[in-house]
Amino acid sequence: MVTHRQAAIETVTALVHNAPLLFLAGVIAVTAGLAMVLGHNVWSGGAVPVIVTLAGWSTLIKGLLFLFLPPEAAPVVFLAGLRYEQLFYVYAAISLLLGIYLTYGSGQQRVK
Repeated sequence: MVTHRQAAIETVTALVHNAPLLFLAGVIAVTAGLAMVLGHNVWSGGAVPVIVTLAGWSTLIKGLLFLFLPPEAAPVVFLAGLRYEQLFYVYAAISLLLGIYLTYGSGQQRVK
């Protein structure tokens, strides 16, 4: 994503403007989010389990938004409302840092 910024922005823009593809992404996100929430709804035990639980809930909520927002509202919410193009590197950095932290944290929990 970081090395191909414009391609990533164009892909997300095309996704939110394509109602059938947005529906499919919503179904996949709801399925993944629901699996995470049902399988790992842990609110204690350190930062790693709580972050995984929050990721599950945010995935579920994002999937529900994909499914229930009117097709004309999705670009407004996800592109304009979240200022995706302007804050692209912030969103990419958050994803990268969370991924690194969760990878490191899961390795540390196995060692204990």
